[in-house]
Amino acid sequence: MHLVDDQQRTWERAKLATTLDHKGFGADVIMTSESCAERCNEALGKLENKYDVVVNIQGDEPLIEPEIIDGIVKALQTSSNAVFSTAVTSLKPEDAFNPNRVKCVLDNLGYAIYFSRGLIPYNKSGKFNPQFPYLLHLGIQSYNAKFLKIYPELQPTPLQLEEDLEQLKVLENGYKMKA
Repeated sequence: MHLVDDQQRTWERAKLATTLDHKGFGADVIMTSESCAERCNEALGKLENKYDVVVNIQGDEPLIEPEIIDGIVKALQTSSNAVFSTAVTSLKPEDAFNPNRVKCVLDNLGYAIYFSRGLIPYNKSGKFNPQFPYLLHLGIQSYNAKFLKIYPELQPTPLQLEEDLEQLKVLENGYKMKA
């Protein structure tokens, strides 16, 4: 499958989400650089309209469900103390030790505690426990537009650099992330 095909399919799935006001493909694509949050901030600055929530959908997610998009937008809108939201799903055993499949741990209220490329939580047996509800982070996130202006000013953090995961910079700086 070609990358352009994936991007087109991702776009077609995103159009089905009911919570998104502005969506562009083709002439409206905004090319950016840096991390997801920095790219979203850059894109937001280039748009004429002002938005409260910005959603970043990876172009290689052609099967993304519109309900997932709507879910992360609503999670951010209904969580007054969250500045970022993301989606998680059940981790499959075959992805447990794959460092390209990011794992997540949530607290009892659905806020992210930690993200890792390693299996978390990691039990002392060192094996995948089929009875434990491990979570896999999906490649989609939504940001509070005001937070996007702050994010680029935050210095890289030790956990972010060690795991190479920008979500950790958000958590290490004391911000809340809803999943």
